[in-house]
Formats: sequence, structure tokens, C-alpha cells
Amino acid sequence: MGVRSIKMPDVGEGVAEAEIVEWAVEVGDLVKEDQVVAAVMTDKATVEIPTHVAGTVVALGGAVGDVLAVGAELIRIDAPGLPDALLPAAPTARPQQPEPQPTPAPTARAAPAEPRLEEPAHRASRRAPPLAPEPEPQTGAPRPLEPQTGAPRPVGEKPLASPAVRLKAREAGVDLRFVRGLGPAGRITHKDLDAYLARPPEPLKPSGRAPNNAVETIKVAGLRRRIAENMAESARRVAHFSYVEEVDVTALEELRASLNARATEERPKLTLLPFLMLAIVKAVPEFPQVNAHYDDENQVVTRFGAVHLGVATQTPNGLMVPVVRHAETLGLYQCAREMRRVSEAARQGVAAREELSGSTITLTSLGALGGVASTPIVNRREVAIVGVNKIVVRPVWRDGGFVPRKVMNLSSSFDHRVVDGHDAATFIQRLRALIEAPATLFIED
Repeated sequence: MGVRSIKMPDVGEGVAEAEIVEWAVEVGDLVKEDQVVAAVMTDKATVEIPTHVAGTVVALGGAVGDVLAVGAELIRIDAPGLPDALLPAAPTARPQQPEPQPTPAPTARAAPAEPRLEEPAHRASRRAPPLAPEPEPQTGAPRPLEPQTGAPRPVGEKPLASPAVRLKAREAGVDLRFVRGLGPAGRITHKDLDAYLARPPEPLKPSGRAPNNAVETIKVAGLRRRIAENMAESARRVAHFSYVEEVDVTALEELRASLNARATEERPKLTLLPFLMLAIVKAVPEFPQVNAHYDDENQVVTRFGAVHLGVATQTPNGLMVPVVRHAETLGLYQCAREMRRVSEAARQGVAAREELSGSTITLTSLGALGGVASTPIVNRREVAIVGVNKIVVRPVWRDGGFVPRKVMNLSSSFDHRVVDGHDAATFIQRLRALIEAPATLFIED
């Protein structure tokens, strides 16, 4: 047999390292050729790593959350029939391995604990050392008894057990309905009964509420860690201030309902966000200071003519901001289609790198969960983010009386180092005027 070392491959895009976000195997598992053994993340893209040999996993190169350099050892596999190919110059001598048996089931064998993988010199200090495999139990060593617990089997279902097991249970006063069988088809074996007798289940708790002392520890890794780092950095370095304004969207909602009543496959139903995208695009030329980046290290503000609009999107892995590029060139339905396309790509984890970076201003919405007001965090290096809260019906004083109107709040945040309070308020008031008179969104300047 020979040991093969699978290294961290070059996943492209010029990256020098990748973070382990998931292991698909454990030490001792049998793997096939081309089987996926791990998933790693570079920037915001996740890549699955397969093995090119079949064999037994003997060591993992790190834990979930560790960062490995390209070329570092990722996993070590004992491949039958291949010459030894361990990386260390003088690996620990391995005892002779027994010949594989012709039976389909693998036979137990003794194996020494493998040495720990060497720590690459370029791995950051926060990275955990690689995991060393645990030694396998010696042949013939008694297997520790597992606790046997379980609710009674359904009424009428007879436990599967041999007469000898039933006699032993009857003599011990054990109801086999409460014993979990680990044999074929749930059959209760002597070992199962011995485990039950050694560690009987706790008595059933009385009905009623009981204290829940469960504690779950979750390691922050992968995209979740990147989100945490980016949000903390933005909150620490950006001089945030927020501005909230109420907007009457009654006319806009009437227009949207009218367009959706005539929806087709080419022109599907619209949400509120494409209209807000048009409003931002129309207002930005009057307020170029909000469509900008601030490089605080070099004290440089870069203003953009193009509107690369980031759309904050909740995905199964956390918050991401896919980008609708050159929103200033798009019409209403084009905005809707492109926003839907990049958001769906982010949710499915297939968004390209350029679709997840380069935004110049961000739009965020919690939809029906939008609440009354919020204080969104600016997406650094940007200097403005426009937030949308939920639509509610409120009595509004108009023409000498109260009338029901659909209103919502725009909760927006700005970087006060670049955008003055007066400019931010005037920008939001311009958005409000466009939204409350939606026909103006389609007037060419």
C-alpha cells in the first residue's frame, strides 16, 4: 500500500490560499476516485475538491475555518497497490499491513496513529494545526457499550429478537419494546440488550415544561466570517449617520398594480425595487457625492458616472450584495430582470466574481419584514446605502380631511466624512419626489 497526499489545488483567479468550509469525509473513511472530499472558499466563491485516488483517509490537513495556502497538504489517503508517496522526508515506519481479504466486508486491522501533518510556515497564526488521525481499536478489543434509549414501539409492532434474547430480557425484567435494535431490520441482539442493561434509559419526564439547558457552539467560518469581518470593519471605519423619511407610495402602487395586471412572460410582475432603482439612477447625477467610493487610507474620493447598483440579498449562507452593472442604461423591466438574475445567482452560489464586487451605491430591503425604520450599515468603500421599509396604510391629512394612503419609510445611511447631512437629506427628498410622482421616473431629461 502507498500513501498519497492531496494538496490544495490552484483554483484560479490568482488566489494564493483558500479556507476550508466543509469536510465531506473523516479519518478512517473509504473514498473512491473523483469523490469530493472537501469544499474550500476563495473570496466569495466555493469550490469542491475531489480526490484522484481511492483508499482510506488517514489524516486531514486542517479543520473547518482553517486557511491553507495553494500547494499545502489538504488530505492524506492510504491507497492500496500504489507506491509510498508521503511528503515528509523520513516518515514514521509503518508496520506490515495484512493482505486484503476476498470478502466484500472490510476486516478489522491494527494501525498505528499517523503523525501530525507539518504546519506550513506561511499559514496565519489564527489557523488551527492539522488534525492527527485517532488510532483504530485493536482487533478483539471490546466495543464500548452505547446507551440504548428510545420510545416504545407502536402498539402491535413486535420487537425482533431471538428466543435466547427474549429469555434473557424476561429474566432481567426488561420490556424489549424500549430497547433499540442495531441488528438487521432493527433486530435486537445480545449486545443491544447488554447495552440497555448497562445504561438503562432515564425514566420518562412528567408532562409540562422543563428547562432547556442545550448549548450549541458554532464556529464562525466561510462566508459568515467574511460578512462579520466586513460589517465590523464598516462600522469601525465609516462615520455613519442615518436619515429616515416617510414616502407616500399610493400612486406608485396603483401604477405597479396596473402594470402587473397586464403581465406577460416578457414583462413579468414587478416588485417595488425596480422603481426605486430608476429613482436612484435619476437622482444620482444631481448628487454625485453619494455615488462614490472613499479610500480613507489615501484620503481620495472617487465619484462615478456609472451606477453600479448593489442589491443586498439574503442567501442560505448569509447576506451578499450582487451588483446590477450600469443601471443607468436599463429600463424598468430590464432593471427587474437583471436584479432577479444576479440575486438568484448569489442565492445558488454561482455568481461570478464581477457580479459580487464593484458596486457604487447599495439598495437594501427587508420586504414585508422591513419594520418602521432601520439603520443600515454602509457597504465600505461606498458612502451611501438606501434602505426600504414595509408599506402600511395610514390616515394622511389631505385636502381638509384624513384619507387612507399607502406609505413607507426610506431608512438610509451615509458616510459623514464624504456626504454632509444637508446633501443626504436633499438626495432623499429628491427620491421621495420621484416616487410620489412615478410618471416622472419615465421622463427623459
